[in-house]
Amino acid sequence: MVLKKKKEIQVDAFILECQELETLRSFADAEDQNLASLLLHCVQLSDGIHQIYSMKQIVTLLKKMDRNSACSPMIKCCLDIIGVMYFSLGAKNPLKKMLASSLNGLPEQLTTEAVHSFVRCLKEELKTTDLCLYRKVMDNLASCMENFSLGKASINNLFKEVLQFLQKSVLEIQEENRQLSGNSIVETRLMHDLLMAIKVSMMLLQKVQENFQGSLWRKPGSLVWQSMCGLLKSFTNFLMNEGLLPTVQTTSGLAVILFTKTMFEPVEKLPCLVSDLLLRSVKCASVPEWFVSSCECLCTEELSDSVLLSLCHGALAMLEWKNGSMSENGEKLLLDIALVLLSLASRLKESNMAVSLSRILAIWTNSALDVLESSSQNLKSSLNGNSNTTGKLLEYVYTHWEHPLDAVRHQAKLIFKNILRIHQATLKGSVVKSGPFFSMLTESLLSLEWHVKGKYASLGCLVECVGVENILTVDRTIPAQILDVMGDQSLAPYASDLLETMFINHKSHLISAFQKNIWINHWHDTWVSPLLLILCEGNPDQTTYVIDYYLPKLLKCSPDSLSYMIKILQASADANIGSCNTRGALGALMACLRTARAHGHLQFREIVRDDLLSIGCVKQGLVHQHNQVRVDALGLLCETHRSTEILTMEEMQLIQFFITYNLNSQSPAVRQQICSLLKKLFCRIQESSQVLYKLEQSKTKQELIKESAKWDHFATLQQYKDFMSSICDKLFEALFPGSSHPTRFSSLTILGSIAEIFSAPEGQTQAVFRLAQEIDPTRVQMLIQCFASTFEEVKVLAFELLMKLYDRLDLQDFENLHLLFQAAMDLSISTKPYDCVTASYLLNFLIHHKGLLNVCLKNQQVADTFQIDEDMSASTMEKNTLAVIKYLLSNLEREIFQAEKSLLQAAASFPMYGRVHCITGALQQLPLNNLTLMTEWRQMVTKLILMSYRLSSVVSPIVQSSSPEGLIPMDNDSETAGRLQMILHEIQPRDTNDYFTQAKILKEHHRVDFAKLTDDEPVENVCTEIRGKEGQTCDVTAQMVLVCCWRSMKEISLLLGMLCKLLPLQTVSESSDGLIAVEQVKDIGDYFKHHLLQSRHRGAFELAYTGFVMLTEILSRCTNESLRTLPQQWLYNVLEEIKSCDPSSKLCATRRSAGIPFYIQALLASEPKNKTNLLKMTMNELVSLAVPVNESLNIIPQVHALNILRALFRDTRFGENIIPYIADGIQAAVLGFTSPVWAVRNSSTLLFSTLITRIFGVKRGKDENSKKNRMTGREFFSRFPTLYPFLLQQLEVVARTMDSETGELKLHPSLFLLLLILGKLYPSPMDGTYSALSMAPFVPFIMRQNPCLVTRAAYLDVLVVLSDYLGKSRRKGIELFGFWEEISKVISASELMTGIYYFSAIPGFTQYLQSITKLIISVLSVAADPDFSNSSSPVAEQMMNSSSMVVHLLQSDFHEVRLPMLETVLLWWKQVNSKQATEEKMGPLSLLSDLEVILLRMAMKEKHPECFCKVLEILHCMDLRNVLPRTQDSIKMNPKEFLNWAMNIISASDSIKIQSIALKLASKLVTHLVQNCQEVMESEMRQWIQLVTSCCGDEEQTAIRLAAAEVLINITPLFLTNQKLILGLSSTLAMWKCVVLLLQSEELIVRDTAADVIRVAQSQSNICNKTEFAFRVVNASMALDLAFGILCELLQQWNQTSAGVPVLLEWLLGEDEQKKDLETTTLMEDDNLFNKGEVNFWAETLTNVRQLSKHLFLLIPATRLNLPDQGEFLRLARRASDQAKLVTQHLKELPPTPEFSKTVEFTRLAIQNERISTCLKILTLLELDDDACKNKENPEK
Repeated sequence: MVLKKKKEIQVDAFILECQELETLRSFADAEDQNLASLLLHCVQLSDGIHQIYSMKQIVTLLKKMDRNSACSPMIKCCLDIIGVMYFSLGAKNPLKKMLASSLNGLPEQLTTEAVHSFVRCLKEELKTTDLCLYRKVMDNLASCMENFSLGKASINNLFKEVLQFLQKSVLEIQEENRQLSGNSIVETRLMHDLLMAIKVSMMLLQKVQENFQGSLWRKPGSLVWQSMCGLLKSFTNFLMNEGLLPTVQTTSGLAVILFTKTMFEPVEKLPCLVSDLLLRSVKCASVPEWFVSSCECLCTEELSDSVLLSLCHGALAMLEWKNGSMSENGEKLLLDIALVLLSLASRLKESNMAVSLSRILAIWTNSALDVLESSSQNLKSSLNGNSNTTGKLLEYVYTHWEHPLDAVRHQAKLIFKNILRIHQATLKGSVVKSGPFFSMLTESLLSLEWHVKGKYASLGCLVECVGVENILTVDRTIPAQILDVMGDQSLAPYASDLLETMFINHKSHLISAFQKNIWINHWHDTWVSPLLLILCEGNPDQTTYVIDYYLPKLLKCSPDSLSYMIKILQASADANIGSCNTRGALGALMACLRTARAHGHLQFREIVRDDLLSIGCVKQGLVHQHNQVRVDALGLLCETHRSTEILTMEEMQLIQFFITYNLNSQSPAVRQQICSLLKKLFCRIQESSQVLYKLEQSKTKQELIKESAKWDHFATLQQYKDFMSSICDKLFEALFPGSSHPTRFSSLTILGSIAEIFSAPEGQTQAVFRLAQEIDPTRVQMLIQCFASTFEEVKVLAFELLMKLYDRLDLQDFENLHLLFQAAMDLSISTKPYDCVTASYLLNFLIHHKGLLNVCLKNQQVADTFQIDEDMSASTMEKNTLAVIKYLLSNLEREIFQAEKSLLQAAASFPMYGRVHCITGALQQLPLNNLTLMTEWRQMVTKLILMSYRLSSVVSPIVQSSSPEGLIPMDNDSETAGRLQMILHEIQPRDTNDYFTQAKILKEHHRVDFAKLTDDEPVENVCTEIRGKEGQTCDVTAQMVLVCCWRSMKEISLLLGMLCKLLPLQTVSESSDGLIAVEQVKDIGDYFKHHLLQSRHRGAFELAYTGFVMLTEILSRCTNESLRTLPQQWLYNVLEEIKSCDPSSKLCATRRSAGIPFYIQALLASEPKNKTNLLKMTMNELVSLAVPVNESLNIIPQVHALNILRALFRDTRFGENIIPYIADGIQAAVLGFTSPVWAVRNSSTLLFSTLITRIFGVKRGKDENSKKNRMTGREFFSRFPTLYPFLLQQLEVVARTMDSETGELKLHPSLFLLLLILGKLYPSPMDGTYSALSMAPFVPFIMRQNPCLVTRAAYLDVLVVLSDYLGKSRRKGIELFGFWEEISKVISASELMTGIYYFSAIPGFTQYLQSITKLIISVLSVAADPDFSNSSSPVAEQMMNSSSMVVHLLQSDFHEVRLPMLETVLLWWKQVNSKQATEEKMGPLSLLSDLEVILLRMAMKEKHPECFCKVLEILHCMDLRNVLPRTQDSIKMNPKEFLNWAMNIISASDSIKIQSIALKLASKLVTHLVQNCQEVMESEMRQWIQLVTSCCGDEEQTAIRLAAAEVLINITPLFLTNQKLILGLSSTLAMWKCVVLLLQSEELIVRDTAADVIRVAQSQSNICNKTEFAFRVVNASMALDLAFGILCELLQQWNQTSAGVPVLLEWLLGEDEQKKDLETTTLMEDDNLFNKGEVNFWAETLTNVRQLSKHLFLLIPATRLNLPDQGEFLRLARRASDQAKLVTQHLKELPPTPEFSKTVEFTRLAIQNERISTCLKILTLLELDDDACKNKENPEK
C-alpha cells in the first residue's frame, strides 16, 4: 500500500578525445544550428541522460538529410564521431542502446557512409592487443549483432578479421588463465571473458550467415576455414577441460555442435555423426579429416558425463528438429539422446549437473514434440505412453518430482506435462482425453499419499490434458481430500495450485455443458461447500492456509460465489460462533469478508449497509477466543484494495475497541500480524488524508458551491487526528509498571510504525498527525524505562522509537544526563549478564546528546587521556562515541590489571565482559566509513585490539581448561584435592593466587577500594574473599567465574570480528583512509584460530566462531592477495594437523572435537559460491579419514573426521553442494558403529542421526509411521545409488552373523542402523519395471527368522503399518482375508498368547511387547468395523471374539501391554461420547461392554502410574449412572467413599497427570452426588473446595491448573451462577477468584479454558447482557472484564452486595502477605546470576486492578449498600492508609535511577502504589466515618 520512491537512473556520459573534438569544432557553425554544432554540444554535456535526449535530436536531423548532403565532409565527420561514440560506450549504457535503435532507420543514402564509418571504427577495435580490453571488443561485437543493421553490416564486411580476432583472443585468454592459475579473482574474470568469446563466435555463425553461402570459404586454404577449424579445436578443448567453469563447458558444447553443423557436409549424415559421438562409436576413417584434426579428443578419448551432457544439449539446441528436416537419421538421434540422458540421470548427482540434466531433458521433450509433427510411425510407436523410452522418462519424473532443488522439481513437472502431450501426438485425432495410458496414470497418481508433493503438479498437468471430469469420475471427494492436507504449510501452496487448476477447468467444462443457474450450483457443491466446512470446523493451521492460499484464488475465479458463501455462513453464524480451536461460522464469515475486501470485491460501507455483518458481530470477532478470527476481524477493518479509501467512524471506534483487549497477545505470529495490519491502516490514513488535502487545495468553482463537501473533508481530517491521538494515548498507557512483554512489544512496535508513517517528508507542508506532538517528558521517561526490560527486543523497539523522536527530546539537564550515564556505567559491571545489554542501549541513547561529552570529561582522572575539543568539526555522535569508548576502555584496563591478580575478585565484583559489550554496541551505530577524527580512531582501534588480547589471556586458561565448568571447589574434601591440583597446574601462571585452598568468602578487611586504584599503585594480592556492593558477604560460585570468562571471550570475539567487518583496511601503514592494518587482521585471524582449536567451553568457541565468520567473509572478498589466501592456508594446515596424529597436538578430541568443526565450517563457508574446490577437497579428506582402509592404533583422526562431517552436513550454507557426499557419510557412520572404540561409535551415531535428518527432513510429528519424513525406495536409491550395494552387502553380513553354525545369538552392531534406514523407505504405487534399484533383494534378509526381539519388534511394526493402511482402505473385501488370516496366525503364535518366558532385562523385550500389542489393537479395530464383522468369512468369525481379547490384554502382568490397551479403550470411549460410533453402527461399543467392574478393580490394584492414570481417565469418561451402582459389589465402596478415595488420590499422588484426572473425576462425582443424592456431604464439600482452590495457585503445574479450569467450566451452572448460593457466599467467591486467577495464567491453554467459564455463565438465563452484543466466545482479556461484570451482577441478584464488596476490595488491594513483603523488603539483588526477577509473559496486575475498579465504580453508586456495620470497610481503609505510608517510605529509600539499579523493587512499589490509590478512591464513595482515607487523592503525601 505504501508507494515506493522511484530509483534514480544514472547514465555515464561519453567523453570525446581532444583531437576529434577539434575536428568537430572545425565544422561547427557560428549559430550552433548545424549537425556538427549539435553533436559538439552533445559530447560536451556531463550528464548521460541529457546526452541521450540530445542524440535523439541529432539522429532525427540526420534522417532528414538529402542525398547531396550525405556525402559532405561534415556528415562523414559526424558519422565517424557517432561510430567512435558507439564503440566507446559500455554494453549496458542506455545511450548505446538508443543509438542502435535510432540508427536502424537511417535513409539509404546515409547508410553506406555510416557503414564505412563503423567499419573504420571496428577495424581499430579489432587491432586491440591488450588482453584486458578484449572483453570490451567482444561486447561491441555482440552489440553490433543484436538488432543493429549498421553493426551487422560492419561485421559482415570484416568477417575474416572478426574470426581471426576471436581465434586470437580465445587462445590468449586460455594461456593467460593457465599462467595465473590459483588467483581466483583473475581466474573468474578470465572465465567470463572466455565465455563471452564463445558466445560471440556462435552469434557470428547464426546472425551473419551471408559469408557461408557458396563453397569458396570451405577450401582448406581459405582464412575463414582455417579460423573456423581453429575455433572448433579450441571449443573442443574447452569442452573436454573439467577445470573450467561449468557454463564455459556447457556453452562450448553448443559451439562445437553449431560449428560442426555449419562446416559438415553432407547435412543428411550430420545426425549420424552426432549419434556416433554420443554413443562413442566414431570411426575416424569415415569422418572428414578436418573434423578428426579439430575434434580428435571427441573421437578417440573416453568422454566424461559432463561432456556427454553438453553435447546432448548442443544437439538439441543447435540442430533443426522441426518440419522433419533431419529425416530418419534425426529420429534415431533423438532416441539416442534420450538414451544417453537417461543413463546420465543415474550417475550425475551434483546439484548443478542435476539441474542441467533436468533442463536438457525438458528441452528433449520439446524437441520430440517438434519432430512428431511430421515423423514416421516408427517414432510414434517408440514414444507413445507404453513405450520403453516414455516409461523411463516417467521413472525419472517420479524420482525427481520431490528433489531438494526447486529447479529440478520444476523441470520434472515440465517433462511430465510434455510426456502427456507426446502421447497425445502419437495417437490419431487432434485431442485425445482418454485411453489406457491416461487411466493408468490417473489411478496411479490418485493412489499416492497426499504428502507426496510431486502428486499435485502431475495431477494438475493431467487435469489440463484430460479434463477434471475424468479425475472426479474416479473419486468425487478429491477436492475435500486436497483441502484436508492444507493444514501442512509445506503442502498448502502445491494443494492450492492444483485446486485452482481443477476448479478453473471444471468451470470451463460446466459453462460449455449447462446453463448458469444449473452449473453454478454444481460448481459450488464441488468447490465451495468443502471450503466452508473447513473454515468452520478445521484446525487453526488448516483454516489459515486455506484462507491464505485457496480462498483468494476461488474468489478471483468466481466473484459471484461470495454472496453464496455469505448467505450460507450468515444462516449459522449465531449458532456456530466457534471456540479457541475452531473458527465457527462467524470466523469463516470474517475470513471471507476480509479476503473479499482486500481483493476489491466489496467495501466496508457495503458490509454495514447491506447488513452482511453487524457491528456487534465484528466486535465479537475482535475479541474472539480464536487468534486468527481476531486477526481476520482486524484485517477486515485494515486491509483495503485501495490505499486511499476513507476510514469511517465505525472503523475507528472498532479499532479502538480492538486495541483495548488485544495488545497482550502471547503469540509472536499474532503480534506480528496485528502490528502489520495496523501499519496498513495508518498508511491508509496518511494517504487518504493527503488526498483530502489535495482536494481542498485544488478547489474549482463547482467545489466552492458544495460547502458541505468542504466541511466533510475538514471533519474527516479532524476525526483522523483525534483518532490517532486516542490510539497513542492507549499505547502509552499500556507501558504501565508491570505490563507484560507482549503488551510492551505490541505498543512500541505500533508506536514505531506511527512515528515512521507520520513523519514529515521533504516538501510536505500539511500532515494529519505528528507523533512528536504527543510526546512529553513523562512519556520520554516511560520509553527510557523500557531499556530496563529483560527482553532485548523491547529495548530495541524503545531505542528505535526514541531515535525517531530525537528532535523532540529534552535531555539537556546535566544532572539527569549524569545520573543516566552513571546508571549505565554501574550496569556495565553488573554480575547479571543481561544488565550490560541495558547499559549498552542506554549509552547508545545518551551518545546522541551534546551534554554527554561534559559528563565524560567531568571525571578528571579519565579526562587527562582525552584529546577531544567540543569545537571540532566532527559530529556530536562521533565525539561522544569516542569519549564513551575511552571512558569504558580506561576503566576496563584498570579492571583487567586487577583481574590479572585475582580472577575470582573480578568475577564477583567487576566482570569485564559488560564493558566490552558496551564498546561493541557504541561502535555498531557509528558510521565507520565516514569518520572525521581518523587519527584518534586509529589509535583507539589499536588499543581495543591490544586490550582484547590482554583480556583474553586472563580468561582463556579457564575456557581452555579440561574442566571449565567447575574450577572453584564447593568443599575441601580430600577426594577432589588431586583433581584441583591438576586444574590449578593447567591455568598457571595467570592465576597465581591460592584461592583453591582458601575459603570462598572474602572478609571485609580484604576489600579493595577501586575508586582509589590507579595503575601506579600496587594492589594487595587479594585471595578469595569478597564483599558485595552493599557491604554484605557474597558467594562466589564456579558459575560466576565461568560466566565471567566465557562471556568475556564471547565479547572479545564479537568486537574483533566487528572491527574486521566494519573498518576499512589500512593496506599501507601511512594510509589515511584506513583504521586497521593488514598485520592486525592477520593477528586477529591467528587469535581466532588459537581459541577455536583450543577452547573447550562451548559458549567460548561458539562465539569465537561468530567473530571468525565475520573475519573470513572479509578475507574472501579482500583484494590483498596475502589476506585472501589465508583461509585456504589455515584449512590445509588444520587438516594436516588432524591427519598427523601428533601426540603434542593440542586439538581437543573430546566434547565432539570442541571448536575444530566450527573452525573448518567458517573456513569453508567463506569460499565463493561459484567455487567449491575447497569443500570438495575437504570432504574427500574427511571421508578418507572417517572410513580408514587399515585399522589404526590412533583413532583420534577418525573421531575428528566424523565430528567435522556431522557439523558440515548440518550447515545449511553449503546447500546442495554437500549432497553428493551423503552416501559416503552414511557408509562412514554405519562402519564406524562397528568399531570397538566407544569414541568412534559415539561420533558415528551422532553423524548418522544428522544424516537421517538431512535426508528425510526434520521430524515434526509424533507418528513414527508417518510418511512425511520418509521416501520411496526408488527415490532414495536414485539419489544415493552407491548405498544400494552397500546396504545390501551389510545386510548379507548381518544375515551371516545371525545364521552362524554355532547357533549362538550374535547381534551385528550395524543391524539397528540398517533397519532404521530401511524403515524410512516404503513402496510406491508408481514403482515401475524400469528401475534396477528394486527393494526386492532386501526382503529375504529382513524376513529371515531370528530370535532378536528388537528385530522382531521392527518386523511387527511393519505389519502394524500394513494393518492400519489396509484397515482404513476401501479394499476390505474377500481378497484381503488371506492377509488377516496370516496376521491372526502371527498373533496366536506370539508369546503374549502362548505364555511369556522372557523377563524385562532381555534386550528388546519391551519393544517386542509394545509392538505385538499394537498389532493386536490394530486387528481389534478392524474386527470392530461392521463392514468386516458382518462378512461370512471364517477369519472374521475368528477375529470377532474381540471383547475377551480386550479383557485378556487389560489383565496382563506387563504394563507394556496394559498401557496401550487402556489408551485404546479411552480413545474408543471418547468416540462413543462424541457420537462417532452410533447405535446402528456399533463400532467400538461392541468392545466396551461390561468393562466397568474390571476397570474399578484395576483402579484399586493398579501400581503402574501411567496405567493408573489411564484407568482414572476412562472412569471419568464413563457414565457415572453405570459406574456408581457397581462400586459396592466390585470394590466394597459406597458413592461417598468412592468420592473420598478419589480426593485422597489428589493429596497422596506425586504424579501431576494423576492429580489432574483425579480432580476432574472427584468434581464429576461431586456434581453428580449434589444433583442426585439427598445425603449431606459437608466435610466432603469443604475438602473438595479446598482442593479446587489450591489447584488454581500460580505455583501449580500447568496440567493441574488446566484440570481446575475444566472443573470450573463444568460446575459453573450449578455452583457459580446459580441463583441459589449452594456453596455459600464465601466459597462461591473463592471459586470466582479461582476463575480470575486462571484468566491471568501465563499459559495460554489455561486462560482459554478458563475463558469458557464466561461463555457458560453468559449462556445462563439469569445473567443479563448489559452490552449491545452478547459476547460469548472471548479471549482472556475480555473474559476478565466480563467476569468482574458478571460477579457484580450476581452479588446484586444474591442480595449480597454489602458482604461481597469488601471481599472484592481485598482482591483489589492485594493479599495480607503483600504488607509483610513491603515491610521485610531488603533492597538487595538475587545471587542467582541469571535470575531476571518477576518476568511476566502475560499476567498484568494493574490490568486486573483497573478492570475490577471500573466495575466497582459502577456497582457502588448503582446499589445503595446497606452498611449497618462499617467495621470491615474501616479496617480496609486503615490498612490501605498504612500501606500507602510504607510504599512512600520505600520509594524514598530507593537509590537514584531505581528503574535501572533496583528494577524489580521499583516496579513492585509502583504497582502497589496504584493499587492502594485506587482502593482509597473507591472507599471514599462509601462516605466512611473515618480519617483513614482523607488523603486518598495522593497516598504519597
